Amino acid sequence: QVQLVESGGGLVQAGGSLRLSCAASGRTSSNVAMGWFRQAPGKEREFVAAISGSGSSTSYTDSVKGRFTISRDNAKNMLYLQMNNLRPEDTAVYLCAQRYGSGLYSYSSASTVSNWNDWGQGTQVTVSS
Repeated sequence: QVQLVESGGGLVQAGGSLRLSCAASGRTSSNVAMGWFRQAPGKEREFVAAISGSGSSTSYTDSVKGRFTISRDNAKNMLYLQMNNLRPEDTAVYLCAQRYGSGLYSYSSASTVSNWNDWGQGTQVTVSS
């Protein structure tokens, strides 16, 4: 398993912004898709966003569309999540993930936790009212 390390979480007020980063061990190639999930206390892990190996395709859960933007820099082995207009319900531990294969396929495929191969430990995002 490769190592994925998230950073950039913190405490912000509602309406604020944060930019999360995920550094991958080894080279982040165009042959792997990457994504972000989140998990709040007492809740199941929830899909947030995913990006294809080349960065040409993205997928988002409905609740973050228009507010969050996923991006990647393969030359730097980095994945990012720009989060704007944050809401208290966005509060969770955010985890980055990687799966072998560059394509995102369907939303159902991308959003299924068991379809992802490698996970980071997560970074806490707290949004206050």
